[in-house]
Amino acid sequence: MKPLLLVLVFLSEEHRALVSERFEMIYAPNEGLGADRSNGAAQIAARGRDIRVVLTNGTNGLLAEEIDALPSLELICTVGVGYENVAVAHARARGIAVANAAGTNDECVADHAMMILPAAVRRLPFLNSGVRHGLWRDDIPRPPHVSFRRLGILGLGAIGRKIAHRARGFHMEIGYHNRSRRADCDYRYFDDLQGLAQWCDFLVVAAPGGADTRHIVNARVLDALGPGGVLVNIARGSLVDTEAVAAALRDGRIMAAALDVYEGEPTPPASLLEFDNAVLTPHIAGISPEAIHASVQRFLDNAERHFAGQPLISPVP
Repeated sequence: MKPLLLVLVFLSEEHRALVSERFEMIYAPNEGLGADRSNGAAQIAARGRDIRVVLTNGTNGLLAEEIDALPSLELICTVGVGYENVAVAHARARGIAVANAAGTNDECVADHAMMILPAAVRRLPFLNSGVRHGLWRDDIPRPPHVSFRRLGILGLGAIGRKIAHRARGFHMEIGYHNRSRRADCDYRYFDDLQGLAQWCDFLVVAAPGGADTRHIVNARVLDALGPGGVLVNIARGSLVDTEAVAAALRDGRIMAAALDVYEGEPTPPASLLEFDNAVLTPHIAGISPEAIHASVQRFLDNAERHFAGQPLISPVP
């Protein structure tokens, strides 16, 4: 008999078919934490006693009370790297294994970061729209270039390092802020985020979400970044104070922002929509056909190893 799996995230028909080869699957995608969780809740109420595996993501997570309603649960996996809304400690206290899909979408996220940064610096959305209305280059101030500038990275994990590698192609000087200095790179380390923001021209947010990092990028950090600075966020919306960004853009205290993630997803960030120097994309940095397939395959590989009594490939640290 196949193990019973509850899927709380969107999967394509192709991936649902692939997963169904190994699991009896309940497909009940939620719309995100704080939004409509009724799909998953209904299935947990109906079949919670038999569910052995849950596939979710960092935004949906799996709450402590949901875990308590799943007495047979033995494995929680997330598609993507994030797991900020999974009650990991609660799961581990019950002996439930927790895994993510670390390493499956790093390249895609880094590519996206290095797309929206030049788009913001060079004012690509404004220029693209302007040309359609007769704009010519002599009518506007010259946008600055990207190369040979200073890039600050908040969170030099796997994705942060790949962003840094791409930035080196633009001859950028790299600095970073982490909980601790990394011994495996020679980038300039800052033990204070405000100090990093003051040093750099462009600040890229690539740190994990969660309560510990909520609004870590606030008005003080934005003021340190300064009127020529650009903020990029490809991590989680909760790390950046949206209203502080809106105020900084309105007052000219930063030059631009490029955000793939924002608070209140999937609702667009209303306070930023008026600014043509706010480049906004719909939390798509880690999504490509290749990345999604790799993430689903990682789930299947982790599950196979779990049921074989072997170590997981990518356990949540």
